[in-house]
Amino acid sequence: MFMGSYENSIDTKARVIIPSKFREELGLECVITRGFDTCLDIYPMRAWEEFEARLKGLPMSNQNARNFARKFRANAVKCEIDKQGRMTIPPALRDFAKIEKDLTTIGNGDKIEVWSRDVWESDEGVGMLEDIDIAEGMEQYGI
Repeated sequence: MFMGSYENSIDTKARVIIPSKFREELGLECVITRGFDTCLDIYPMRAWEEFEARLKGLPMSNQNARNFARKFRANAVKCEIDKQGRMTIPPALRDFAKIEKDLTTIGNGDKIEVWSRDVWESDEGVGMLEDIDIAEGMEQYGI
């Protein structure tokens, strides 16, 4: 399971260093795609395959299900992690997440989220939400 928050940056070749605490579980291959928010999701291959199996189980007769599956598959890119623990973020994904230089990398269960630090710290990200605001919304889920 991925957890924790790290500040890092993207270099001039569009590479990001994966925090060392995440590398072992991530492995040498992963899938990066758009997240639900203005961030990128990085899945280890095992977690992506599990997610893909759930996508296959969606009813393709339902327009929302088709659009949901299409969103993730169309934006998914298989990536390799080099020996220095770096991966390249494709231009379209950098543009989507508004990534320019400084990043906040978040461990979020079975995936890693990569945020532009400016977005993370803005009203658009979750970094500025008050804990009480988040907690109150979780009561309906028994948390």
